[in-house]
Amino acid sequence: MFPSISAAQEIGLAVLLVATLVWVFGLGHMLWGARSHHPEPAAFEGITVIPAQRTAAAHPMESVELTEAEEEAFAGLIRTLPHS
Repeated sequence: MFPSISAAQEIGLAVLLVATLVWVFGLGHMLWGARSHHPEPAAFEGITVIPAQRTAAAHPMESVELTEAEEEAFAGLIRTLPHS
């Protein structure tokens, strides 16, 4: 094919060319499939990765009962905070 390069170099060049073509077609197929199989971004109702916030009654370990002294101390702490 080329008179200035050896047969091994020609084979290497052909393999590199075929690998490049396979990569380009694979990338194009992947991008085309990602574009055609998913709905528009506006169709999503919300981010599904973030779970919904649970209520305090969801699990008994997520709530504690305060004593009367603790409730009074908390109320006093809240009264000291500046209101905005």
